[in-house]
Amino acid sequence: MQVFKAGIEMASRWAIVCLRTYLKGRNFSSSCASAKPLHVCIVGSGPAGFYTAEKMLKRYEQANVDIIERLPTPFGLVRSGVAPDHPETKVVVNQFSRVGANERCSFFGNVSLGKDISLMDLHKLYHVVVLAYGAESDRELGIPGENLAGIHYAREFVWWYNGHPDCRYFPVDLQSTDTAVVLGQGNVALDVARILLRPLNELGTTDIAEHALSALQKSCIRKVYLVGRRGPVQAACTAKELREILGIQGVNVHINEADLVTSSLDEEETKKNRSKKRVYELFCKAAKSKSCQEFSTHDRDLHFVFFRKPERFLPSIDQRKVAGVRLQKTILKGDDATSYQYAVGTGEFEEIESGLVLKSIGYKSLCVDEFPFDHNKGR
Repeated sequence: MQVFKAGIEMASRWAIVCLRTYLKGRNFSSSCASAKPLHVCIVGSGPAGFYTAEKMLKRYEQANVDIIERLPTPFGLVRSGVAPDHPETKVVVNQFSRVGANERCSFFGNVSLGKDISLMDLHKLYHVVVLAYGAESDRELGIPGENLAGIHYAREFVWWYNGHPDCRYFPVDLQSTDTAVVLGQGNVALDVARILLRPLNELGTTDIAEHALSALQKSCIRKVYLVGRRGPVQAACTAKELREILGIQGVNVHINEADLVTSSLDEEETKKNRSKKRVYELFCKAAKSKSCQEFSTHDRDLHFVFFRKPERFLPSIDQRKVAGVRLQKTILKGDDATSYQYAVGTGEFEEIESGLVLKSIGYKSLCVDEFPFDHNKGR
């Protein structure tokens, strides 16, 4: 591990030397006159960075674009965020590779903004600096027990099974419990639940990281709870993602049919948003089809838990690890004018025993020195 770290640091120093030498050899001008080249720096080589580069190169024939990235390799979320069983989504790297092959585009990996080079340095060297480094931090719940072992960010789990270097040694324990709780019902939440429950013979045919596949082969996880503060109409996932997880072979899907009862505001939401309507209809179809089946036919279970918000994490006997989640039941209250509905606690509680919790409640960007940043909003 020390050798790996030293190798990265050496590569980073070499990348900085190359970048500075390269920039000194360029005839950069502080003037942005149309007759002179436009020098653009994009920080971050994920989809946002490459789409920006593509547009700049097409729009401005005199533009030269440099992309800097703190990791050795490009493509950001496409490489480390897209689930390994979604290869069709990763095809976009072909488009990004063509952008990178443009003679007016250069890529510099192992360069960290704020550590290896400052925003002020970039401002002096380029006409335009675009910050497209994404959100590499996570939102906190701010409830008791959040620092217990066994509670992780879903982002870390995703990075782990995708082979991201930051999470190569991610300490996820899949053998000490048979139950995982995923807080959130967006696409990332469904991704991690699907990876935990998907048959290993199917995962083995994907480009999932070898260390993750090895750990999943020894996994004892048999039940996954997907918990959302609001109802099925407000679930943040797409119909495509939901349809896929509902169709996993060998998994019993549990949905409380009472949670599918809609209010007038729910109906208004589904009328205005076709995506929400499709998601809601999929939940209804799944609840109806599964209600006629014997759940004992499969050894894995997926529970969709609606109208619940985490109130605290319950510790193990030694007070070190998570042993469960205490949830407060919620109801929705909303504004007739906007149709937006928010969850309000009812004072009723229930608990789920679990030794693994993955939080998928949103992301935050990291602060860059010398640049305005709202720490509350994380941007």
